[in-house]
Amino acid sequence: MMKKLSTLALVLAVAAVAFASAPREEKAASPAAVGSLVADFKLPDASGKEHSLASLKGKKGTVLIFVATKCPVSNAYNARMEKLAQDYRARGVNVVGINSNYSEPAAEIKQHASENGLSFTILKDAGNQVADRLGAQVTPEAFVLDAAGKLVYRGRIDNSRNGDSVSSNDLRDALEAVLAGKAVEKAEVRAFGCSIKRAS
Repeated sequence: MMKKLSTLALVLAVAAVAFASAPREEKAASPAAVGSLVADFKLPDASGKEHSLASLKGKKGTVLIFVATKCPVSNAYNARMEKLAQDYRARGVNVVGINSNYSEPAAEIKQHASENGLSFTILKDAGNQVADRLGAQVTPEAFVLDAAGKLVYRGRIDNSRNGDSVSSNDLRDALEAVLAGKAVEKAEVRAFGCSIKRAS
């Protein structure tokens, strides 16, 4: 009887050790926090050409804006996003659009950009991997990286869908701080818009 018990105890002990050393399922990584470095990634544009974040970075900074073709809020910002891209391109900051909506195919994104005069590169984030990595929730939502690739701002472009009612240019303020070598005063401002339609 004692022998059986000691054998059982030994089997249980071995099982416990095996269970303890078994690899656990990794939890989903937390979204990038302000102050953290954003790792390089690769996504195709609306024509299918693959780009790395490194290849699209501006010398002095990069703006990633999550956009949509059907969202009325994102569409209300088309002209402002294009103006932003033009204003800061010459100053060493590149604007890059990212579409993470599973319901908006590349051909639609390409047509939408053409019809709305969007000259900046728009990437297709199929499977919303980059949206998940950054914690993007809505369109439009902006993320500013400094020259070193550190996330220094996340949030809205400004405070009003109606361009005539804007009283706080949060994204431009963040970019001016980056270009002046200063800390961004309001590094996180809640974005508003349409929820990103993530793949199930």
